[in-house]
Amino acid sequence: MDVDFALTAFLTGWLAATVRLAGPLLLAALGELFAERAGVLNIGIEGVMLLGALVAWWAAWSTGSLWLGMLGGMAAGLTAGGFLGFMYVTAQASQVVVGVIFNIFALGLASYAYRLILGGASGAQTAVMFSVLPIPLLSEIPFLGPILFRHTPLVYLTALVAAGAWFVLRRTSFGLNLRAVGENPRAADTAGLDVTAYRYAGVLISCVAAGAAGAYLVLAQVGQFRETVVSGQGFIALAIVIFGRWDPLRAAIAALIFGAADALQLTLQIFTSGVPPQLLLALPYLVTILAMSGLIGKADQPESLMVPYSRE
Repeated sequence: MDVDFALTAFLTGWLAATVRLAGPLLLAALGELFAERAGVLNIGIEGVMLLGALVAWWAAWSTGSLWLGMLGGMAAGLTAGGFLGFMYVTAQASQVVVGVIFNIFALGLASYAYRLILGGASGAQTAVMFSVLPIPLLSEIPFLGPILFRHTPLVYLTALVAAGAWFVLRRTSFGLNLRAVGENPRAADTAGLDVTAYRYAGVLISCVAAGAAGAYLVLAQVGQFRETVVSGQGFIALAIVIFGRWDPLRAAIAALIFGAADALQLTLQIFTSGVPPQLLLALPYLVTILAMSGLIGKADQPESLMVPYSRE
């Protein structure tokens, strides 16, 4: 085989997989970014993604509708967001403790509900999945076409969501007010903003996005539900927010880095390589640790992140 052809094929496959695998990570991270900009650390997005994946699988499997599956995942996220918002904002419970316990609860609930739905059915039940939708003309561009323009509709929609998130946070009064609440809730309250409402909004956006990300995993990548379908991707989304400096566009770059590491270890499995895939998977986490430590730039988190607020 020609070396140049093999290298081009490898790079094309790896980079296309990078974009594909980064999608759900970015979607969950964008939602988490809204919660943290409002001052709430929603560690529960791992569990929300799992519940979103379950409901999306069930809706798509039982109805055959992909978009009903997506709506089901988002509805599951919205429901979970109402509970988490109450615990984080109204009850002012420890955000870390609530998030961790919710993740454990979600795992148990999803496992039980999945077995209940299957009943006596044997084997994994596959739901319908989104097909690849090449963009005319652009998908035929050499090298770049297969990488950027031959994906499922969810990849393109996620890119639009990233651009929309940047616009909302940077160019709208809602985004400005949300960031003000996360930086100095007392000053925001004095200026007439409803801190509680904005923090609820951040949590709900976070959970709807996490539910959509769980649906994305099932309907565009796996096709089945299993308890390990999320496999820590919610926690990776938390790291992406930090690495992306709480900015949607930087978060998109961070998601691509994580996706590239995952895609590389998968792609290298078909080649003989002396590099352990576990080492490749660890690299993005190392970069995140460096980012958090300040060695590659200061991570300026919202000033009131994880700080409860009550009117005096």
